[in-house]
Amino acid sequence: MIREYIQTHQDRFLSELFELLRIPSVSADSRHKNDVRKAAEYVANSLREAGADHVQLMETKGHPIVFGEKIMDASKPTVLVYGHYDVQPPDPLDLWHTPPFEPTVRDGKIYARGACDDKGQFYMHIKAFEILMKHKLLSCNVKFMIEGEEEVGSDNLGTFVVANKEKLKADVILISDTSLISLNQPSITAGLRGLSYMEVEVTGPNRDLHSGVYGGAVANPANVLAKMIASLHDENGRVTIPGFYDKVAELSGADREALNKAPFDLTEYKKELGIEEVQGEKGYTTLERTGVRPTLDVNGIWGGYTGEGAKTVLPSKASAKISMRLVPHQRPDEITQLFTKHFLSIAPKSVKVKVTAHHGGEPAVTPTDSKAFKAASAAFKEVWGKEPIPTRDGGSIPIVALFKKELGLDTVLMGFGLDTDALHSPNEHYGIKNFLIGIETIVAFHKHFANP
Repeated sequence: MIREYIQTHQDRFLSELFELLRIPSVSADSRHKNDVRKAAEYVANSLREAGADHVQLMETKGHPIVFGEKIMDASKPTVLVYGHYDVQPPDPLDLWHTPPFEPTVRDGKIYARGACDDKGQFYMHIKAFEILMKHKLLSCNVKFMIEGEEEVGSDNLGTFVVANKEKLKADVILISDTSLISLNQPSITAGLRGLSYMEVEVTGPNRDLHSGVYGGAVANPANVLAKMIASLHDENGRVTIPGFYDKVAELSGADREALNKAPFDLTEYKKELGIEEVQGEKGYTTLERTGVRPTLDVNGIWGGYTGEGAKTVLPSKASAKISMRLVPHQRPDEITQLFTKHFLSIAPKSVKVKVTAHHGGEPAVTPTDSKAFKAASAAFKEVWGKEPIPTRDGGSIPIVALFKKELGLDTVLMGFGLDTDALHSPNEHYGIKNFLIGIETIVAFHKHFANP
């Protein structure tokens, strides 16, 4: 019955999602402020049409949070669904094969910014809710909280959560913003890394200089910055910031063995990325490096002349954005302080250095023995015919730790994307099969959670 309904309404479901994907809700760009609100209004209307009550845009100092609910019976358990309708900037535009805000289907995949992260994934929950309402199958309570600032650190979400604890009262948080191992092997994310995001600026002379007249006599900020960044890793791929690893708990041999049992083809991994070799912290596998070890990476670097042709300039300034992914027990505020102190200390006197902290988030581990996690496992087994494997995800969803701290709730991370979906990159995409089977699995989750 459920599968038939999804198949019958597949074209409508996709058409609705495409309309949402056409809205360039880029929260990081103030020029898209109206677009972000338009996306919020679209989500609110979708919730109303699906059957949610008390749907409203909850204003914050930034972008609004969409809230809606359906309380079937106050004595029944309540699921709080979280998602985000904002998206990453689409740059660089010239690397997209089709326009980022005009969804295009190729080889069974939807290509558009936000297709997987997170519009396509949270919209599955709205369609699953519609099905539960249409067929009178909803036997637990559901609340929705869809925000518009996740891609810029969810700065106002904490304030909202603290001020609305009663409104958000629930038994579990349900999020689809993570990935599966593959369409052949379902998985449930049981851990997320945290984040510390920094920007650094190196300034030398008071203006750009002629490289022929001043080169070799005055410090070049671009050269200095490159050298400083290079020093942040040693020859074994370890971060050199003093104290960076002090609180990192080493996994036991048994835990490492269990983690590496997840299906993973290194040859296919390299082929898909177009690289000859992987690299990273010595002594750890690729799965460990991306799931349970902390990292430091440059996300952007600029300075001097980057236009067409040549301009022999010695730049006055050079800058970079740097992110550090953190593991349990590492606190973003502490790592931010350690980074700032170290980066300032390694700067030569020939330049001035400015370090700015942007945003961060706590790492999180979710229990695998809870009623909700077992319901998610049962849902995957029912729909996919296979037991899902618990995994650790290399990305960050800072609000998972926030929900635990402020609401006392654990989160179930039922993601349906794939690591190959080009999140945050040009040509982001999401499989139509993932979208549709995700809807069916979410329906099954509600059934198993309400009736364990």
